[in-house]
Amino acid sequence: MNFKVEVHRVQCWIHQIGDLCLRLLWHFVHLLVSLWYAGVGIVQGTESYLISRGLWDCYKSLDVGKIQYLAIVIESEDACQYSKVFQLLLWLKAIGVKHLCIYDSEGVLKKSKKFIIQRLNNAVDIEEAVQKNLPSEDKQMTLEFVSASDGKEAVAKAANLLLTKYTNLVSSNAGHEEAITETHVNEALRDLGYIGPEPDLLLVYAPVRCYLGFPAWRIRYTEIVHMGPLKSMRYGSLIKAIHKFTTVRQNYGK
Repeated sequence: MNFKVEVHRVQCWIHQIGDLCLRLLWHFVHLLVSLWYAGVGIVQGTESYLISRGLWDCYKSLDVGKIQYLAIVIESEDACQYSKVFQLLLWLKAIGVKHLCIYDSEGVLKKSKKFIIQRLNNAVDIEEAVQKNLPSEDKQMTLEFVSASDGKEAVAKAANLLLTKYTNLVSSNAGHEEAITETHVNEALRDLGYIGPEPDLLLVYAPVRCYLGFPAWRIRYTEIVHMGPLKSMRYGSLIKAIHKFTTVRQNYGK
């Protein structure tokens, strides 16, 4: 009986030692990961500071002309931080970006587009520019405001249009069926006016690494860069992302 009790005590002691070792290992790994991210943050912060101060020569020359259309995706909660949004837009304007698409899933910025355009000098809504056939001035920035509802509405209308065409085709050609391909979808979206410019570069300001519902048919050849939350945006990081895109050799085009 005493032998069984001693064996049980030894087993409990072994389990306790094992649990303690696992906890120590977990804390050690957590410490290493925290130190790694802290180090990365310090390096990125220092790098951003040097770039923003113009102390890094390779970032002084920026060929913004290679970016014909730039898109930024902002998380809807961060989109309510208008001071941050305006600061980002002013940075892009100062860099020389001419055509910009602004997206947040809930359409917070789209509802305030008149206020945003009024705050920016020499900026015009892309819809107004197309309707009035306004000339493209050197210092003028065109803004497009997009939300998730635009994508859902476009897909629903395109599906209805394809269904109507497919039904008519089957009725006129009895026994003949044609598969719906990506080309048909693109044609339907184009007929409905939902085929907009495809951004060359898309910058995502959000905690997560995804495009948060930005219309997928417009980013088939788009370079996507995650910039982190809007509250931690840096001018140097913005310059670095644009500079990297303009200096990378592109073997595939539109």
